[in-house]
Amino acid sequence: MSSEIKSHLTEILAHALSKVAPRQPASLITLERPKHAQHGDYSCPVAMQLARLLRRNPREVAGELVAALPPSEWLAQAEIAGAGFINLRLHASAKQAVVRSVLAAGSAYGRSGGGNGQPVLVEFVSANPTGPLHVGHGRQAALGDAISALLASRGYGVVREFYYNDAGAQIDSLALSVQARIRGIEPESPGWPEDGYRGDYIREIAADYLAGKTVGAGRVPSITATRDPDDLDTIRRFAVAFLRCEQDADLESFGVRFDNYYLESSLYSEGRVARAVQAMVAAGKSYEREGALWLKTTDYGDDKDRVMRKSDGSYTYFVPDVAYHVTKWERGFRRAINVQGSDHHSTITRVRAGLQAASAASGLNIVPGYPDYVLHKMVTVMKSGEEVRISKRAGSYVTLRDLIDDVGRDATRFFLVSRKADSEFTFDVDLAKSQSEENPVYYIQYAHARVCSVLEQWRAQCPDEARGRDADADFAAIDLSPLTGVREQALLQRLGEFPEALDAAARELAPHQVAFHLRELAGEFHTYYNAERVLVPEIPLRLARIALIVAVRRVLANGLALLGVGAPQKM
Repeated sequence: MSSEIKSHLTEILAHALSKVAPRQPASLITLERPKHAQHGDYSCPVAMQLARLLRRNPREVAGELVAALPPSEWLAQAEIAGAGFINLRLHASAKQAVVRSVLAAGSAYGRSGGGNGQPVLVEFVSANPTGPLHVGHGRQAALGDAISALLASRGYGVVREFYYNDAGAQIDSLALSVQARIRGIEPESPGWPEDGYRGDYIREIAADYLAGKTVGAGRVPSITATRDPDDLDTIRRFAVAFLRCEQDADLESFGVRFDNYYLESSLYSEGRVARAVQAMVAAGKSYEREGALWLKTTDYGDDKDRVMRKSDGSYTYFVPDVAYHVTKWERGFRRAINVQGSDHHSTITRVRAGLQAASAASGLNIVPGYPDYVLHKMVTVMKSGEEVRISKRAGSYVTLRDLIDDVGRDATRFFLVSRKADSEFTFDVDLAKSQSEENPVYYIQYAHARVCSVLEQWRAQCPDEARGRDADADFAAIDLSPLTGVREQALLQRLGEFPEALDAAARELAPHQVAFHLRELAGEFHTYYNAERVLVPEIPLRLARIALIVAVRRVLANGLALLGVGAPQKM
């Protein structure tokens, strides 16, 4: 149930342990959830651990521990099972207390302050400004935003950051592609860049450039087109600003906002890349061979050394990443989390090796294993039983905007976090649009809307009873003792598990666990609703059930909010 109840049970077990084996630490006590309800609400294996230490029969030790338990208003029964498990059953009042906790806390229920304001930088999306955001970026946006919300709910000082790769060969290809379009050259025609971008959005950028338009607004510096097809520098800056604004608009419609935006180009203009390379050289972790500069990444567990600076003088991909992560550490983020596609897996060892080498020479004391990574696999989009591979606008992939326009923001966000990040995910468009219990987001939102509908009926049928009860806290004083049914007990248990579910999801950086918990809570509620009447004639039972479903509504809303999904009152 709630952490308060779990703490209480741990405390009385520790008291018993101090009587039976005073020299043994209370850390031996752990509480587990039995797989079957008939085995109680909690199970404790401490007697078996203690028996090994004392060289005694575990069931005898368990009997002594049970006999030494102090009186408790929440513990109804403690019994010995199996080889020496102590199964604990709670009084109904202990389970009912969770409703009061939910209603009193309201939108804060499930939150904790364990993070103590520790600053955490979560970097995600970080798409090259070379085209519209694709569905993979969408999965990253949904994951990164949910992870950020989860960590903030545990009391961490979370900063969301977007890193723009606005330098390098891909940006050069973008500029050359737009320039070709400006000159009237089509893809596959003579003169088209070898690595050019072919989507229709390139045609749009070229048209705006030829029209002399100005792009950029707010944090994106404005740039006005010169209309000169030979002005490649302006074309480059115009195209980047155009696509940065496009990506911002997509993320805005997705409900994702960032606190910081960091430009890769600034790492070069501020000399940070050069300083990072100098630090790695000064650490004695580099050597030159065949005109290239190499980093001894094998000193840090890599399977082979890696090139830092190629023979033509350009830097390889991971070098600016090292410089960028040095800035994270210098900005005071002792914990940094990168949410990236699984195609970045090969760079992790290189970046961490580079950071250790740079740290050794500069005295930054960057800890090994910095930063943390959450890698996600890409998304396959299915519609009408067939894979959707391309977008009319992007040309070669499905865009995030396509998906939002087709199934809506809520369904898109929920589906993209509903599976473990490192698992393959198939986004079924037809399922996401269906109104059935197979569609998890619909099923959960429908549970929330169902509660709202019952409350609306109650206010219409019992206006005097409902008067003055608008906020969650207005229901907290209701007598909950009538809530003794099996289905009610199941709902109470699920409500009480919510804070622990959030703890686990935040600890493991796994928002899909929140999605699973909400699905289970919605299932418990629908089962209850279909089997029991809420608006029964008996006033005490009616009010208790009203308080229960208000608590269900609150937990559903709190969980959906962490995932960036709405909680509708009507559907």
